[in-house]
Amino acid sequence: MGFAGMSPWSLLLILAIVVVIFGTKRLTSAGKDIGSAVKSFREGLDGSNTDKEKRD
Repeated sequence: MGFAGMSPWSLLLILAIVVVIFGTKRLTSAGKDIGSAVKSFREGLDGSNTDKEKRD
């Protein structure tokens, strides 16, 4: 059994439909945008601790 009770074939079918609708170029750019957002969020969390120490 796959993710959330779905078979692997169902997941592949959904992935194929998403690729057909959005295209690979749009999906890669969305992946890069999400990755950079997560990276900046993590840096923001780490940076907030160092900024607070610098002020003290």
